[in-house]
Amino acid sequence: MPAASHPDTATEPIAAATGSPIALTDRRPVVPAERLVAEMVPPPRFSDVSFGTYLPDPGQPSQYEAVQVLEQFAGVLNGANGAAPKRGWFRRGTPAPAGPAGIYLDGGYGVGKTHLLASLWHAVPGPKAFGTFVELTNLVGALGFQQAVRTLSDHRLLCIDEFELDDPGDTVLVSTLLGRLVENGVKLCATSNTLPEKLGEGRFAAADFLREIQGLSAHFRPMRIDGQDYRHRGLPDAPPPYRDTEVDAVAARTPGASLDDFDTLLAHLPAVHPSRYGALLDDVTAVCLRGVRQVDDQSTALRLVVLADRMYDRELPITASGLPFDQVFPEEMLRGGYRKKYLRAVSRLVALARDSAKN
Repeated sequence: MPAASHPDTATEPIAAATGSPIALTDRRPVVPAERLVAEMVPPPRFSDVSFGTYLPDPGQPSQYEAVQVLEQFAGVLNGANGAAPKRGWFRRGTPAPAGPAGIYLDGGYGVGKTHLLASLWHAVPGPKAFGTFVELTNLVGALGFQQAVRTLSDHRLLCIDEFELDDPGDTVLVSTLLGRLVENGVKLCATSNTLPEKLGEGRFAAADFLREIQGLSAHFRPMRIDGQDYRHRGLPDAPPPYRDTEVDAVAARTPGASLDDFDTLLAHLPAVHPSRYGALLDDVTAVCLRGVRQVDDQSTALRLVVLADRMYDRELPITASGLPFDQVFPEEMLRGGYRKKYLRAVSRLVALARDSAKN
């Protein structure tokens, strides 16, 4: 389902002319901090999921085990009206219960980790928050560290999807934030494609960085979820691209569709903070791109990864000409330190391209 409209977001221009496709490159959204907090909920794709709607692979017992462990974790949070002993912001109360403060779901792409994380969020009463690692760091940037701690310390549960550590600064920031939240009784659940002690592998090797990783891992009980990417189970590779004229025709006949040249959109992304990529897609129902090509610049590629995540959250079908999306990142990037990000983006872009091909 498309993202809901957000009237509190300023966008230039606010809307395209009636009957004309939307140009994402014309948009420069300004998102207030209050919206960042209010939007810390599962994306529309996972707005109605539950443990009951998760379908474990019969050949993967770890998926069944993950459901059981998370249901038990939700039960603990729901016990005694879900009120675990918490510490106040300005006072020292009863210490939080001993043991891991949360669950860490480790596994490959498309095994249902986000589905399970969102199911936990839905199963626990509020106050609670759900966001990707990038969205969490953006929230801290918008509110300031102390205000972020105060805001999130009132929560019963914080769910962090796609846990990533791209630089030592973010590592220290998130490690310190989670430590403060755990002290205040907040329970945690996170997903990633790498175990906590392996985060940062292939990126940085500084002793301080590794010490921070070890401190983070102590907060979680790691759980491995095995399985094949559900987006690729029995499905073909990336669908063949459209011709430019076909892309234009789809954009013209689809209400709420955007239409941009791929190169122009990539050039526009640095002008929009990644925390606003979701707002960039407000009211968009489908994305049309002309001239998809291989992206060789790493900074540009990482911005495309974030945009792909936001499009996937909103289930926006992509109609594109040029290269198919399984060729958008060069082999050296897929073998490098950010390979997990790029592979996830390819998986999601291909899935959205398939959605367009079905229509």
